[in-house]
Amino acid sequence: QEKLPGLLERAEGKSELFKHDSKGLLSSLSTVLLQEVERFNKLLKVMSSSLTDLVKAIQGLIVMSEQLDTMYNCLTNGVVPPNWEKYAYPSLKPFATWFIDLIERVAFMREWLTQGEPACFWISGFFFPQGFLTGCLQTHARKEVIPIDKLNFAFRVLEDDYTQIDRGPDTGVYLYGLYLDGARWDETTASLTEQYAGSLYEKMP
Repeated sequence: QEKLPGLLERAEGKSELFKHDSKGLLSSLSTVLLQEVERFNKLLKVMSSSLTDLVKAIQGLIVMSEQLDTMYNCLTNGVVPPNWEKYAYPSLKPFATWFIDLIERVAFMREWLTQGEPACFWISGFFFPQGFLTGCLQTHARKEVIPIDKLNFAFRVLEDDYTQIDRGPDTGVYLYGLYLDGARWDETTASLTEQYAGSLYEKMP
């Protein structure tokens, strides 16, 4: 329980993220951030309260309910408990790597919240990536005064590693965290090619 990340607090957020435009609207990506913060906080609260109850049940201070018993067995066997899965993002990872992933996701959101929009967004770190993509379209639609249903995504693979990018593009966003199934990206030819033998998934640049 002591290793659980702290809650994400809007009060600690960078003020620039929550400025309203001339029409009184909050930035679309800031809205996405607040929705993600709410989802992560709900999960963290459930984890914290259930862990507290589990410790009390083990100590004999409260009754070991069926849910707590299931939770104890899951944690013992390295499986994410069902009562956590209910509030978590979809994942097939065993508990150990799932928990590390959770810490990294919360850290990404915390940095965005406190430091401002990142130069490059970790697309697979979102609870709801579709919401983020819609937010990107909404941002461009507002900027260019174009109906959002007239917009489509265009993609370009960059040669630079995401860690080397220190500012976002003038239009659109930089993403990392995408994977290929059944193919890989060949940096020499800048195109898709056959995946390596024995490899199920390949990471995109």
